[in-house]
Amino acid sequence: MRYLTFVISSVVIALLLLTHQSCRKDSFTTTGNLEFSLDTLVFDTVFTTIGSTTEQFKIYNTNNKNILIEEVQLMGGDDSPFRLNLDGISGINHENINMVGNDSLYMFVEVTLDINNQISPLVIEDSIRFRTNGLDQYVNLAVWGQDAYFHYQDQAQGIWPADKPHVIYGYSLVDSSQTLTIEAGTQVHLHKNAVLYVNKGSLQVNGFLDNEVVFQGDRLEPLYDNVPGQYYGIYFNQAQPSIIDYAIIKNGTSGIHVFSEEDNIGGSYAVTVKNTKIFNHSSYGIFLFDGASMKGENLLVSKNGYHSLLVLKGGRFNFNHCNFMGYGAAQSPAIGIRNYYDDPAIGSDITEGVIYNSVISGNLETEIVMDTIQNFSGQLNFDIQHCFVQAEEEYQDSFYENCVWRVALDNFMLPGFNNISEFDFGFSNSSVLQGAGFGTAIFTDILGNFRNNPPDIGAIEQN
Repeated sequence: MRYLTFVISSVVIALLLLTHQSCRKDSFTTTGNLEFSLDTLVFDTVFTTIGSTTEQFKIYNTNNKNILIEEVQLMGGDDSPFRLNLDGISGINHENINMVGNDSLYMFVEVTLDINNQISPLVIEDSIRFRTNGLDQYVNLAVWGQDAYFHYQDQAQGIWPADKPHVIYGYSLVDSSQTLTIEAGTQVHLHKNAVLYVNKGSLQVNGFLDNEVVFQGDRLEPLYDNVPGQYYGIYFNQAQPSIIDYAIIKNGTSGIHVFSEEDNIGGSYAVTVKNTKIFNHSSYGIFLFDGASMKGENLLVSKNGYHSLLVLKGGRFNFNHCNFMGYGAAQSPAIGIRNYYDDPAIGSDITEGVIYNSVISGNLETEIVMDTIQNFSGQLNFDIQHCFVQAEEEYQDSFYENCVWRVALDNFMLPGFNNISEFDFGFSNSSVLQGAGFGTAIFTDILGNFRNNPPDIGAIEQN
């Protein structure tokens, strides 16, 4: 019986204590204030009508007692381009927030701009006011806004000027018999899955040294600087003769995709690419499919997911002073060539397969793989001369002439690039690339340096 009495007494005491605590008011500080993880939240450049990524900062109550945030207010109000979310609750105004001592909250901020006819970027500013104990504290907001030309599933022809960026949604189509010319210095940004599609038309990209035309995604935050697969790419279908000169093409799925060829091209190539860097694509740097043709000079093609150059189901190509390099995420060679698609019984001609004075290297033991049909009765006209070739053995095919071989990852035959991770493919005077080429009509390298005689192998001449 004593035990039962003790248990009942303990329960009664616990209930009395709980009742007393529930009636007691929370203890708030009347003098403390807030602290913040930053005083100004700055967004990188954001295009008109395109929302930013979500940025954030933290709000701290460093007091031991609770603090009552009387009001959180976006000072620009409904007209502000900024949007707020306080710890999961959206809105530009929040009131009477009980913040526990030594606790923190997250403030998430986004911005969408509506500015027009502004050639130069301009800064848009606002602020968030936090009122506690009659004290106002502010976190400033700032974003660089940029107006642009927007292309949404439209037909592209004429001239794209360089005064404002061009942003492609969905696709921009250069249709049959039309020509699109892109001026030097133009910035072309492609939204997710977007494509610049040249269908029986012609594309003329007229960049200059140090004033290249740049193709990349439309997210400009540093987080996206080296993210592949942000858009589809530049796609040529039965194109009329097109030229890309002095361009940078990066961060897509396939940099340049050339499909088939019109009958009336004659001896011209569907696409000629010169003095261009193509890198960091999730699949291919250059993809030639179903009889496509391309000429390339002074190209740096590197760090693409599968191949820097893929030739599938035949075609015609002529590359001189190019760097085709692996160093991508997938374990695939820099160059893959096959004269059929999925049926080895049905082959296609490779009427011209020229690679001169070019670097073929990467992380793998073998960086060039050819898969052609045995006893094929058509044309396989390969001609590979004065190239740096990385392979498991020195190939004995007669079309390899005067090449520099790096066999089985021989450390004495490294190309000696300055900094592969930083895309710096210059090299020292002791490199095996120096003076190992043969003279052609390409007198300058991708950097504008005059070539020696004999020239170095690759897109860069070391002077």
